Amino acid sequence: MNCVIGSLPHHQYVWVDTAVTHREPQGFAPAVWFGLVSVPGRMWGCNVMFENGAIYRNIPLHALASSAEPACRDWSAQQAQQWDCYGHHWSAVRYEYLRSLRCKVRAKDQDAYGEYLFTASPIGDAFTESPEQAKEFVFARLENGRFSVQPTDRILFEERSFTRHDWRWPTGFKRQTEVYSAE
Repeated sequence: MNCVIGSLPHHQYVWVDTAVTHREPQGFAPAVWFGLVSVPGRMWGCNVMFENGAIYRNIPLHALASSAEPACRDWSAQQAQQWDCYGHHWSAVRYEYLRSLRCKVRAKDQDAYGEYLFTASPIGDAFTESPEQAKEFVFARLENGRFSVQPTDRILFEERSFTRHDWRWPTGFKRQTEVYSAE
């Protein structure tokens, strides 16, 4: 997939805060999240279908929940997403190795635990072409009932047969600045 609007690698059953989608809010309504929209300078937009068959496009991630009564009722745009989109084109993949792994995300000023869903990678924009700016965006369903998308430097994974850590944020890595070429 290389697009402005595209499918998720796997649809998600979610609840949508109707304060974002309805004239008269009714709490959280069940929906199926099936698509994403990327517009530079905006949050990822989530495309969903409601139970009545209506499609609603471009819902911000902080308006989605994994239950009708999420443990975290007040979830801000900045907690849901670290960076705005910076290109129109992207590709989504669900890395099988990461599939359903427990993770810890740094959501603005707090840490939250959850489960890996999929990754979206921007394609062909100026940031992606620069090694120190290139990012993949990892989407996670959090234990607090909300969702988050974070760049790879704001997420840790637990793979019980390999990782050995105490969930502390690593130090000592350097940002890639080199462009490597074989010719």
